[in-house]
Amino acid sequence: MIDEQLAAQVEQAVRKAAEEEIVPRWRQLAEHEIARKTGPHDLVTVADRYAEVHLTSALTELLPGSLVVGEEGVHENPEEYRALSGPDPVWIIDPIDGTRQFVRGEEGYGCLVALARGGVLEASWTYAPALGLMAVARRGAGAWLNGERLRAGSPAPGQVLEVACSHPDYTTVAQKRALSRLWDDPLVAPRPCGAAGLEYLRIARGRLDAVAFSWESAWDHAAGLLLVAEAGGAHLTLDGGPFRLAGDNALPFTAARDEATARRILGLLAAG
Repeated sequence: MIDEQLAAQVEQAVRKAAEEEIVPRWRQLAEHEIARKTGPHDLVTVADRYAEVHLTSALTELLPGSLVVGEEGVHENPEEYRALSGPDPVWIIDPIDGTRQFVRGEEGYGCLVALARGGVLEASWTYAPALGLMAVARRGAGAWLNGERLRAGSPAPGQVLEVACSHPDYTTVAQKRALSRLWDDPLVAPRPCGAAGLEYLRIARGRLDAVAFSWESAWDHAAGLLLVAEAGGAHLTLDGGPFRLAGDNALPFTAARDEATARRILGLLAAG
């Protein structure tokens, strides 16, 4: 569904949206340009909103007949999420992944775009403007970072596994209990996660062993899951099945550098 030419056009659209709507507002936000949505850690800025509008227009023009599931659009109209269950091509947009980091003026934020059809991920773009990183993945064509092929590799036998985990504010009691088991294994070193898209990129680069996440918003995970898969990694939900973009996943779920690591983390999450 997406060839190399279209992939390059989408990359340019993502870069342009960031250049015009996001980067000029980084470290320049006024207090009235920041708002809270559902909780103290769930922030939205004018940069998020303008970037999503920009990307929605550009991407649907590149692929006529496509739909959009964007974080800010779904916040205003939750029914839009249903597009992920339909047959049409869908752009999945997180205009600023890591809005908290963006608001604090940190470099660890990104812009995430993925394209799916019928629940299958076809391509993804992970852009971190402040870090100068653009990662692109296409189903069956590999994962690439700034033009270099990504290979997640496997952890060395017996090494301590670094795992980025969900913030406790976004977990149920049962999910907290499952995630807490990661702290019980001396060969696992859990830590709080940063921007989800950049954690997935770290896995694809072989710089992080796994993630364990307890929420399933497609805009946070779609781009990274394809990136990890095309770099040779794997993901599993708590019931052992794959992550479903449309939702109703068994949580928490994990993505990791290889299937063996994913199964090891899943075993800890599912124990007890």
